[in-house]
Amino acid sequence: MPVPAAVRVLVLGGTTEARRLAESLAGDRSVRVTTSLAGRVAAPRLPPGEVRVGGFGGPEGLAAWMREHDVDALVDATHPFAAAMSRNAAEAAALAHVPLLALRRPGWVAQDGDHWHSTGSLAEAAGLLPALGERVFLTTGRMGLAAFAGADLDALWFLVRSVDAPEPPGPARMEVLLDRGPFTLEGERELLRRHRIDVLVTKDSGGDATAPKLTAAREAGIPVVVVRRPPVPEGVPVAATPDEAVEWVRRF
Repeated sequence: MPVPAAVRVLVLGGTTEARRLAESLAGDRSVRVTTSLAGRVAAPRLPPGEVRVGGFGGPEGLAAWMREHDVDALVDATHPFAAAMSRNAAEAAALAHVPLLALRRPGWVAQDGDHWHSTGSLAEAAGLLPALGERVFLTTGRMGLAAFAGADLDALWFLVRSVDAPEPPGPARMEVLLDRGPFTLEGERELLRRHRIDVLVTKDSGGDATAPKLTAAREAGIPVVVVRRPPVPEGVPVAATPDEAVEWVRRF
């Protein structure tokens, strides 16, 4: 009997969940996985299986790549805030007639004792800061720092944590801390204490790797400005865990 062809899966990655999905499927001979990385991080943690780095040239380019490589299923496991890539994935999947799944870890949920301020954008978050504190722990990544570069924020001091060094423009008074999660609760407590942080800004990325900062802020009574994540494109099914995504892939 002829051996069935392996199901070809393209994973739009760059997250822990994408890597775990590739790891779960790596030993399955009935599946061939390619993980695509945007190339924005200088030294990414590479998943098992095939890896490509770089953009596709918009939804049309992604659709063409999937046709050329006979992709059977597409998993959008990009960062919850990679809204443009998620829109491109939805459009490309429709153009190429390829099933699409979004893999999104659940967002964080406020607990008793939290002092959260929910915002819809980095600019809105920046506008809240003068009324909340003077020493800001900014954990929104290296992209979008221009939102915190306004003259009305010049009196504030920022500790900016990111994996790679940010590029200007940025806050007038800032210190850059290059680090990559996961982070520990004890480490986050010490960081808040040492830098005398009195307000935290974060995106609702979800997950455990960077959640200890929220616990440390709660313990210290520090307000947290939380930027809400953009919605998944309409009509795209969502898996909350890599295991759920594996089950979806194995239906093909």
